[in-house]
Amino acid sequence: MGVPATTPSQTVGPFYALPDGILWDDGPELVPADREGAFVLHGVLRDGNGDPVPDGVIEIWQADERGRFDHPDDPRPDSSGWQGFGRCPTDTEGRFRFRTVKPGVLPTPDGRTEAPHIDVTVLARGMLNRVVTRVYFPGEAANDTDPVLPTVPAERRDTLIAAADAEGLRFDIRLQGDGETVFFAV
Repeated sequence: MGVPATTPSQTVGPFYALPDGILWDDGPELVPADREGAFVLHGVLRDGNGDPVPDGVIEIWQADERGRFDHPDDPRPDSSGWQGFGRCPTDTEGRFRFRTVKPGVLPTPDGRTEAPHIDVTVLARGMLNRVVTRVYFPGEAANDTDPVLPTVPAERRDTLIAAADAEGLRFDIRLQGDGETVFFAV
């Protein structure tokens, strides 16, 4: 009697019923276009081969311009009243787009501050778990003293810093391979 044959390797969901499946009612529009300081954060989600991922979902969450969250765990007395969350499916070319504002610096429990940044979650086919990264702003002086960014090897930090372009800020996400975006264990 021989060794039984194994079944083919498989991945399971999540399977999104786009456009209605898990989409957020406010979608990628965190702020209206006419809000002071509003800008577009956009990019392309790519797989390990560099091919666009047409069926991914990108989520962002962030503080407001003053570095405040509307969350009970934010110990500061003044709430922002702003949701600070957006969700966007990628299109057939792997593109995503959000309209938001630049967040303020964030205090840390030890009295330091974090540079302005936007937190990002990526969900896509073939991934059993989400991956999480950050978008930092180009030319931001606070990037040098941020408690997280300097822990990333210098040669990989550029995968976390958006680039200004004619549309706003571009932040491409590479899931693996050459130029893979730095992801964090949370």
